[in-house]
Amino acid sequence: MPTRQGPASTITVSPDRCTRQYKTLDIALKRNHYQPDALIEVLHKAQESFGYLEDEVLLYIARQLKLPLSRVYGVASFYHLFNLRPSGVHRCVVCLGTACYVKGASQILSRLERDLQLKVGETTADGEISLLSARCLGACGIAPAVVLDEAIAGQQTPESVAQAVQTWSIHGQSSSLDAPPASPERR
Repeated sequence: MPTRQGPASTITVSPDRCTRQYKTLDIALKRNHYQPDALIEVLHKAQESFGYLEDEVLLYIARQLKLPLSRVYGVASFYHLFNLRPSGVHRCVVCLGTACYVKGASQILSRLERDLQLKVGETTADGEISLLSARCLGACGIAPAVVLDEAIAGQQTPESVAQAVQTWSIHGQSSSLDAPPASPERR
């Protein structure tokens, strides 16, 4: 098995993984001089290259940046923009921060889990929709907030989010343009 050398240590990589993706990641690491404070930038580049941050990639980054794997995993799992599993075509991220939770985020999540027959972190069998949660989106003023694909939708209700997600299944399209406004009582 080939090995890849970096300033931190050696990691064994399966032959099929010695690809353009690792070369792109190596360029990002080198551009940042293997500095631990470049972790988020390196994680973004890794996700851009691989599509998601699988365990092997996280371990590689940890070793190259001389960081504990727990720190790399902690950062990757904290930010909702990082995927630790392959993601569906569409992504619904429900904020569970304090403001969103108090204003009904748990009801939104429960409704989506029931309608999609998924748990948080799972993707539908057809690979169309991933249901995710985030600790905080930083959009407390429009709580409860949900990210529908790449668009943040605020003051959502279980019904408005379920309707938006349903359009993905019916029309096979992104709801960033289709997301209905929140009901008047939530405004």
